[in-house]
Amino acid sequence: MRIMGLDYGAKTMGVAISDALQITAQGIEIIRRERENKLRRTLARIEELLVAYDVEKIVLGLPKHMNGSEGERAQKSLALKETLERRTGLPVVMWDERLTTVSADKAMIEAGIRRENRKEYTDKIAAALILQGYLDFSGREKEADSE
Repeated sequence: MRIMGLDYGAKTMGVAISDALQITAQGIEIIRRERENKLRRTLARIEELLVAYDVEKIVLGLPKHMNGSEGERAQKSLALKETLERRTGLPVVMWDERLTTVSADKAMIEAGIRRENRKEYTDKIAAALILQGYLDFSGREKEADSE
């Protein structure tokens, strides 16, 4: 069983999937939509990916402000959490996504990806960073429980 990571943006949704052992995260695609409130096709694509990758849990980025408070984007992510849980029947874990886009940009700069091409990959990499953060945390928790 795998875990899916999602980076929910105004017009895009970055998607990442864990490996079967739930150790590493890989960005797999960016789902694009014309308008922010048009989620029907996005949700249908997520459901297809859940089945294709045998996903048991979803990790959704929670965009907090740097001071830890939650704004409008966070509220939209929390509403999406409820929608995903209702539609898929899977648990959805919220994960603090502060600085994931910055980290994704830094990784692309280090990899030599040109500025005009970075937008193509940012959301997918951000989703992988969100999911990897969760996997690393979960792995440490499991280790502590077994000691």
